[in-house]
Amino acid sequence: MNLDRELDNTILSFADIQAELNIRNAKDALKEIVDNIDLTPEERTGLDSEISGLESMLEKLEKASVHIAVFGMVGRGKSSVLNALLGEKVFETGPIHGVTKTTEIKQWQLGTENLEETESSSDTSLVSYRISQIELIDTPGIDEVDGETRELMARQVAKQADLLLFIVAGDITQVEYEALSQLRDAGKPMLLVFNKIDQYPEADRLAIYNKIRDERVRELLSPKEIVMAAAYPLVAKVLRQPDSNITVQMERGDPQIEDLKLKILEILDQEGKSLVALNSMLYADNVNEQLVRRKIEIREQSANQVIWKAVMAKAMAIALNPVTVVDILSGAVIDVAMILTLSKLYGINMSQSGAIDLLQKIAISMGGITASELVANLGLSSVKGLLGLAAPATGGLSLAPYLSVAVTQAAVAGLSSYGIGQVSKTYLANGASWGEEGPKAVVSHILESLDETSIMGRIKEELIAKLNIKNFSNQQ
Repeated sequence: MNLDRELDNTILSFADIQAELNIRNAKDALKEIVDNIDLTPEERTGLDSEISGLESMLEKLEKASVHIAVFGMVGRGKSSVLNALLGEKVFETGPIHGVTKTTEIKQWQLGTENLEETESSSDTSLVSYRISQIELIDTPGIDEVDGETRELMARQVAKQADLLLFIVAGDITQVEYEALSQLRDAGKPMLLVFNKIDQYPEADRLAIYNKIRDERVRELLSPKEIVMAAAYPLVAKVLRQPDSNITVQMERGDPQIEDLKLKILEILDQEGKSLVALNSMLYADNVNEQLVRRKIEIREQSANQVIWKAVMAKAMAIALNPVTVVDILSGAVIDVAMILTLSKLYGINMSQSGAIDLLQKIAISMGGITASELVANLGLSSVKGLLGLAAPATGGLSLAPYLSVAVTQAAVAGLSSYGIGQVSKTYLANGASWGEEGPKAVVSHILESLDETSIMGRIKEELIAKLNIKNFSNQQ
């Protein structure tokens, strides 16, 4: 007997060590995420609650605190169940549906009496170190007015909770089933509590329980995850009147909550701190994905703005410059400047020589588009130069075709800059890496996705507007 107890204690000691390691690892990982949130004010917009949630999770891990959240439709006795667990009326209850308007949190102090009760009704005794600090969370009814807001609140609470209690007070409705299914998707341990059993004769109570277990939630919950309770029962009390008449008066009796309390303590004993660690990391991973996604979206928008500014700067420089060599050099300078600006946007430390090397690699991989740009620069620049020189002799008549050629040359050059910008953006967003496919494959994919006609058309339209070519032509 002593050997069995010693073995049990040894196993529990190992479980305690593993639980502590899980908590420590989760804490370190979460702290690293919180400390390395690198978002600009614009990128943080709309994510304050998620970032605050990460900080709350870190505090939760520090305390090794278990969060138990209760859900259900109005009038099912959610607050009463929590009050029964606490042993006192802390959460507001009332005859009017929807008393709970916001999320409320109270701490559940587990004393030795809880452990004694549990040990007396179970062959498996619970050990105090495996019972963490517990916080009970009450939520508004899932079917109340302004349900969309409350549904969003419920999802947010479910993400941060470690154990979910779903309260019903009879056979499950379609609304309850849908809500239960959604909460089940959160991947958290869950108990379905059939409350108010005192309102049904025993035969009806068992019939409803069996129907819930075998038909309603068979695909969602196991029988072990369904518990019956009477958090605020009405008990008939016989009273003898002074005139010797006997009357029956309904009074509030003691809560029948022991089975639910036992189930909760068993879950904590089996999973305890490891459950807190796992759920904290799942929540942190989800929020981290949102932060990364927002960062990518914002930087994508900013990068596209940088690229288009470079495209138009290059187009303007080439359109207004009649000298071929200067055309090519000014275009290269703008492309290098664009790459350096994008590298800063994506937090990549890149020198000017590094930008030039990247530009060369992209240009070689782009092939056709850079060849067409070179032809345009060499061929069209020559025509553009001749038309520019002929302007005085023709009384300015050659300026109209000059500008037409300039716009065409600028559009081709701008298209190449657009392609270079998109390739550079992909490379830098991937941490200055081409990935497994290599530069040629990446460049090829991007070029195939470009609508050259649309891009060149947009460049020409903006260029014509900026140069005011139509008005200029009309004046000649």
